Amino acid sequence: MRVPRLYVDAPLQNGLEVELAGAVANHCVRVLRLKPGARLTLFNGRGGEFSAHLVLVEKRRATALLDEWHEREVESPLQVEIAQCISRGERMDYTVQKVVELGASGITPIIAERTVVNLKGERAEKRRLHWQGVVVSACEQSGRNRIPAVQPLIHFKQWVNQPREGLKLVLHHRAAQEMRNMTRPKKGVTLLIGPEGGLSEQEIRLAEQAGFVSVCLGPRVLRTETAALSTLSLLQLLWGDF
Repeated sequence: MRVPRLYVDAPLQNGLEVELAGAVANHCVRVLRLKPGARLTLFNGRGGEFSAHLVLVEKRRATALLDEWHEREVESPLQVEIAQCISRGERMDYTVQKVVELGASGITPIIAERTVVNLKGERAEKRRLHWQGVVVSACEQSGRNRIPAVQPLIHFKQWVNQPREGLKLVLHHRAAQEMRNMTRPKKGVTLLIGPEGGLSEQEIRLAEQAGFVSVCLGPRVLRTETAALSTLSLLQLLWGDF
């Protein structure tokens, strides 16, 4: 059986007993039905991970003993910030999950002109926290020990002119530039992906005026979730660790 990997938002050190609460405890006790002595891998998003074992299992909580720290890292040498215009329901969840598995260093949800999801105030923050939970689960599954942050939702026009370093790319099927002909950036990449209806002509123009390079992935029009995953995979192949 594969040793479960679990994120614990707490300081960790060798020999420490850590109480697993909430969703983590529920996953151990009610989903995996683990017993005392079961092996675990715990990490807190600050680098490295700990081998551990359960010493106490009760109905709604569990306690693990940290055995040994391992200096293990799987982060990509290429920092890629995904600026994803929000899509509906499970599509956005899928995008967030998969870009984390593929090595994205951060995610910014964008509200664009053609975004069909209406999120404001408390609903917006609740949805951001939900996506952050998707990120954590993806890190547990993929072996990542550092947790990419999901930034607060922001409108396109507020976001596009913010200062940022590195190569800035905006993906759309009308562009002529192909990434395989581009030079490896000295710093990271910001990748802007439009919503289900695509970015408007004005938004593409504003992005280009802000220093974004328009690129395409061939003649076919990709869905928003396909565009993010395909482009990130290509970036990792060209300049990352694929």
